[in-house]
Amino acid sequence: SSSLLQLRLPLRLLADFRMNKLINLFLALLFIIPVVGQAQITTDRQDGRFQSTRGTVQYMLKQMKPAYAFDPSLTPAEFKEWQSGLRTVMKELMHFPEIADLPAPVCIKTVQRDGYRVEKWESYPLPGSVVPYLVLIPDGVDPGHKAPAVLCIPGFGGSKEGLAGETEGDYELTSFPVEPVKKGAMALHYVKRGLVAVAVDNPSCAELSDNGHFDYLNTSRILLEMGWSYLGLTAYQDWYVLSWMKELDFVNKDRLIVSGFSLGTEPLMVLGTLDPSIYAFVYNDFLCRTLERILVMTKPDPKGIRPFPNSIEHLIPGFLTQFDFPDLVAALAPRPVICTEGGLDRDFDLIRKAYEISGKPDHFTYYHYKKFADPKDRKQIEQVPEGIDRDTYFNLVNVDPKNHYFKEEWVLPWIDKVLK
Repeated sequence: SSSLLQLRLPLRLLADFRMNKLINLFLALLFIIPVVGQAQITTDRQDGRFQSTRGTVQYMLKQMKPAYAFDPSLTPAEFKEWQSGLRTVMKELMHFPEIADLPAPVCIKTVQRDGYRVEKWESYPLPGSVVPYLVLIPDGVDPGHKAPAVLCIPGFGGSKEGLAGETEGDYELTSFPVEPVKKGAMALHYVKRGLVAVAVDNPSCAELSDNGHFDYLNTSRILLEMGWSYLGLTAYQDWYVLSWMKELDFVNKDRLIVSGFSLGTEPLMVLGTLDPSIYAFVYNDFLCRTLERILVMTKPDPKGIRPFPNSIEHLIPGFLTQFDFPDLVAALAPRPVICTEGGLDRDFDLIRKAYEISGKPDHFTYYHYKKFADPKDRKQIEQVPEGIDRDTYFNLVNVDPKNHYFKEEWVLPWIDKVLK
C-alpha cells in the first residue's frame, strides 16, 4: 500500500503538471484576447455605444460610405456622369484661388548639360509667392521639333534638384550633375528619353523650405486654419506650372504626362481629376484605401497611445466623405495609367473594371513590388483586419518599404509604348 501510494504520488504530480500547462496556456490565451480587443477599439456596452470619443469617431468612419465611391456596375454613360460629379466635388475641396493679372513665369538661368539643357524658372502663383522650378529640354527640341512633356512631382523630403539629377541644395546649378544617374532622378530619366521634363518642389520643401527646415507640419496647420489644405496648395502650384507648360511652343500639348512619386501621387490624382486634357499618369507608389488605413491601424504603443494614421500634410477636410484613392485612379480612365508599387489586387481589379467600362482595358497597367510579384507570395484579402500597426499593415497590403523608389525599369518602357 505504501509503494502504491508512492507510485500514485508521481502520477498525480505529473497529472497536475500537465493540468498546470493547460491552465497556463488558457491564461495566455485570455491574456491575448484583451490585447487584441484593446487594439481593435471595441466597446463592452450592450447598446454598442462608445464612451471613448476615439471609439465614437471610429464608429462614424465605419458607417460612412464616400459619396463618389466607384461602382463597377456603372454603364458607360453613368460612368461619365460619375466622373463629372467627382470633378466638381474635387474642385470644391481643393479651393483653388482665382487671381487675375498674375505675373508670367520668368527664366532666370540656363545651363547646358550632356544632351540637354536645364532652365531654372520662377513662377508667381500667389501674391507674395515665388515658386521656382526646373525645365529639362533635350537637344534638338524646338518649335519645329516638338516633344511630349512630363510634370515631375517629388515625394516626401524630395526636391526638384533630386528629380533633375542635379546636386541637392545647389539652387544656382553651378555644379555638375551626380553620376551615375540616381534612381530617383525621374526628370533626368525622362529627358534622356527625349521628353521635356519639368521638376517642381513640394511646398515647404527644399528651396521652398523655411531656412532649410522642411516645415510641412506648420504650413499644413496654418493652411487648415485658413480653410485650405497642404494638398490644395500643392495641387494649385503644380496646376499653375502645368498650365504654363501648355503654352510652350516646343511641347506637344496632346502628350502631357504627370509623374508623381510617393507624396507626389496625391497632387497627380487631383490634377488628373480636374484636367481631362492630361494624356497619361505615372503613379509611383503603392495604392491603398486611406479610409481603411485609418480604421485598421489602431494598435497602441506600450503607453497605450494609438498611432496617428497619416501626417497632417495629407489632411483635406471632407475628403473621406467623397472618395478614396482607388476611386480617383478609376476616374482617370480611359487615359493611360501605370501604378508601379502594388497594393491589394482587390483595388486593382476595381480600377481595371473602370477601364473596361471606359472601353480601354489595356490603358491600365500595374506592377507589384518584386517581393510580391508572384501571386502566391502576396496576400489576397478583401478586408484588412483591425488592430494592427504600420509594419503589419504594409505586409498585409503587399508593400516592401525598403524598395520604395522610382521604378524606371517599368516606367520608361511603358512611356515608350503609350507615346507611340
